[in-house]
Amino acid sequence: MRNRSLLVVVFLLGCVGNTDRQFIQNKGSDTLVNVAQSWSENYVGVDGSVVVAVSGGGSGTGISAMINGTVDIANSSRAMRSEEKEAAQANGIDPVEHTVGFDALAIYLHLNNPLKAVSFAQLGSIYGDGGNFDNWSQLGIEVPGCSSGEIVRVSRQNNSGTYAYFQEAVLGGGKDFRLGSMDMNGSSEVVDLVASTPCGIGYSGLAYATEEVFMPCVRVDEGSDCVLPSVETAIDGSYPIARPLFMYTAGQPEGQVGAYLGWILGEMGQCILFGKGYAPVTPVVCS
Repeated sequence: MRNRSLLVVVFLLGCVGNTDRQFIQNKGSDTLVNVAQSWSENYVGVDGSVVVAVSGGGSGTGISAMINGTVDIANSSRAMRSEEKEAAQANGIDPVEHTVGFDALAIYLHLNNPLKAVSFAQLGSIYGDGGNFDNWSQLGIEVPGCSSGEIVRVSRQNNSGTYAYFQEAVLGGGKDFRLGSMDMNGSSEVVDLVASTPCGIGYSGLAYATEEVFMPCVRVDEGSDCVLPSVETAIDGSYPIARPLFMYTAGQPEGQVGAYLGWILGEMGQCILFGKGYAPVTPVVCS
């Protein structure tokens, strides 16, 4: 009911402004924000009476807004936590999870970095609490332009779904991050900083890759295959840090919100997602 009430309020405000447009508020994951904006822009051609207002801020921010009834759709690159579900239910909201795509969480290095492969254990020694990798020489390499040899760890802020997923999937369960990393607000900021920092290493969604950075292959352990991040390896599940991407609604979506989510999960919406570097949830043929 909160979801529909929000839409009614915004619709009435629109009428005051002499417009019959209906607004859908969509907020959350920075991993999803670019494709969410593209969905919003393209949906105007499907239903010109609906305007989808998209903003980022992180998965936790979007989920909190959905729990508080201030957005219609929350974008998240991680699943809702049990305490978030409890808070929603205490607020009279029954969250519904919608898987809208899949992403390969890539490891980013400066173009000068000669490291071609990295394992979960090495990433844990770099990023994990108690890890002792502080110099690139400990991985057996020397990075041109990085005279100190220091590993500059670039990470995300802790309200990020990418941060939470990396912690769970790579570091393992309850293991914390080491202190002293450079924590970025957004996905693109991680990649940009690594691109300008020869000593740097970071993690971010594959869709934010540029020609100014290098992505090594990743293996779970020394005995497993080392797989490069790509849409294809995210689809077939061979890339070890592939993850689902979610949209959450307060209850089953109805009306314009339901129509919009149905379009996102249809061929046009999934082809837009594919074109942004993500893996679709169902096989699609895109021109």
